[in-house]
Amino acid sequence: MNRNKLLDKPYLVWALLFIIVPLIMVAYYAFTDRTGAFSLSSVSQIPSYIPTILLSVLYGLAATVICLVLGYPFAYIFSKFSVSRQRMMVLLVMLPMWMNFLIRTYSWMTILGDTGIINTILTKLGFEPLGLINTGGAVILGMVYNFLPYMILPIYSVMSKMDNSLIEAAEDLGSNKFQVMRRVVLPLSKPGVLSGITMVFVPCVSTFYITQKLGGGQIVLIGDVIETQFQSANNYNLGAALSFVLMILILICLGVMNYFGADDNNDGGVVI
Repeated sequence: MNRNKLLDKPYLVWALLFIIVPLIMVAYYAFTDRTGAFSLSSVSQIPSYIPTILLSVLYGLAATVICLVLGYPFAYIFSKFSVSRQRMMVLLVMLPMWMNFLIRTYSWMTILGDTGIINTILTKLGFEPLGLINTGGAVILGMVYNFLPYMILPIYSVMSKMDNSLIEAAEDLGSNKFQVMRRVVLPLSKPGVLSGITMVFVPCVSTFYITQKLGGGQIVLIGDVIETQFQSANNYNLGAALSFVLMILILICLGVMNYFGADDNNDGGVVI
């Protein structure tokens, strides 16, 4: 018993230093002014940023839906491969993640730019160059590219452990492939889907580097506003207040995902 109590102490120290203390600091700056006195001036400015917050949620939802549409069939297909091929596919999915996030995002500038690879090929073929960079589509593309593995891997993890005898039983009882997918595969893969949605939506809503490089300042999300307040404006109080709102938004997202995954969690599934 004493040994078990000692094992959780490093985690408690970690949680205290890197979770509890930062949250207290965010709350402190959000409800104080530059002098450190209690103030609601920063909180009162939040309503003026509601359109930006809603736009961030919209972009996050769009990227999450695209990742789900692309990631689910991909995870299902390679979960049916042999074990050795599954390991290779997991390696290929994770391989881009070994590269620095900034480099991965910056590389898309050379692909989508006015003189980038795509427009260069179009020009040589006699077509007019397209305005691909500094658009909302480019921002969503950057989100999907960077966060798609976070959708694929949780779904694959659940599907690879799925009991195939359940699928065989459904087929023996007369279910076709569509019915097997709808009544067996989809319900059993629900924990992985919910985890993937959470792991993609949260960073999409709070991102700022992708919008800066692929949006070119034309697309401003809540992450950009917070980064500006901390880096350029030196307004830590407003930045903390907006971060507090973003944190509440993320907690709501986690609560919704865990609510829908409650039954699966009781059976051993984990949403987050």
